[in-house]
Amino acid sequence: QVQLVESGGGLVQPGESLRLSCGFSGRIFNIYVMAWYRQAPGKQREMVARISNEGNTNYVDSVRGRFTISRDNVKKTVYLQMNSLKPEDTAVYYCYANYLRDYWGQGTQVTVTS
Repeated sequence: QVQLVESGGGLVQPGESLRLSCGFSGRIFNIYVMAWYRQAPGKQREMVARISNEGNTNYVDSVRGRFTISRDNVKKTVYLQMNSLKPEDTAVYYCYANYLRDYWGQGTQVTVTS
């Protein structure tokens, strides 16, 4: 049984930074593909960043160069470092894991406003 627990969301001003964390409970974390998705009000959920079990990363164009996804296989944690935040980054951010099936966290709210 896999459980994902996000933390690190909050309210920030444009240009500031946040780091999201996702704790993974379950066995053999390092075989899972991990990702962060987000869903803004009235919009579809979109993939923000993805990291493979080998550490290869992908980003949606709107965050490339500002966000960095990383993983710590010892701590069983995936991170999303978000810099130069913009109001359009406001959304609920979800942690995602995949190995044979999908797993989702409960989400953490990120609000960027002046």
